[in-house]
Amino acid sequence: MSELRVVLLGNSWSQRSSVGNFILGETVFTTEGEPHSCLKVRGQVKERHIVLINTPDLLHPNISSEQLAEHVDTCVRFSTPGPHVFLLVLQPEDFTEQNKERLQSILENFSDQSFDHSLVLIAPPRVESPGSMEGFMQNPPLRDMIAKCRSNTSWPVDQQQLLDRLDKMVQESKEPYVTHDCYQVATSDLPGDHQGTTQGDGLPINLDPVRTAGKYKSYFHNVMSTSHP
Repeated sequence: MSELRVVLLGNSWSQRSSVGNFILGETVFTTEGEPHSCLKVRGQVKERHIVLINTPDLLHPNISSEQLAEHVDTCVRFSTPGPHVFLLVLQPEDFTEQNKERLQSILENFSDQSFDHSLVLIAPPRVESPGSMEGFMQNPPLRDMIAKCRSNTSWPVDQQQLLDRLDKMVQESKEPYVTHDCYQVATSDLPGDHQGTTQGDGLPINLDPVRTAGKYKSYFHNVMSTSHP
């Protein structure tokens, strides 16, 4: 596997960005000032090419179904021909039942294979948060999400250990990466190497999801509308 495509999801932009920076061993995402659309960066760790797609807060309670569909649409384009791993970076004390239902809905709308390609990465509780990690891990929504996904681990973790964990998930999955009709459409819509969305200096290009919308956007809008009021 010459390239590893990872989609970062979760309920904290700062934590997702920190994990992305940790994976690549350099600062590619700012941990402040959450963007309004998905960001995609490419990097290399040893001889492995890694593509990271970082998303805005798709679990925010005030996000509209239209915004949600646009972000998912952009994420699909950025991860064609399909992501190898959904890395779910979850803040344990903030993960609610609503977060769980939204995250499950997003993954289901990517593909019914998504959970088999999902790893839950538990971020440490904030210092000011009352309670212990052991207590937060008993949170029913968090436990349900972990049970639904292929694997889980806690953060911080060694960089190579995390990459090995991602590799193992890919190797043990029935398909090497998530496949769906929408990815076939996205690939056919992109001329040549138009999938490349980083500048020559490695900085991410922030693409407008409305301008990059494909033929399948209406599909995501419909399914997200039915699952999110």
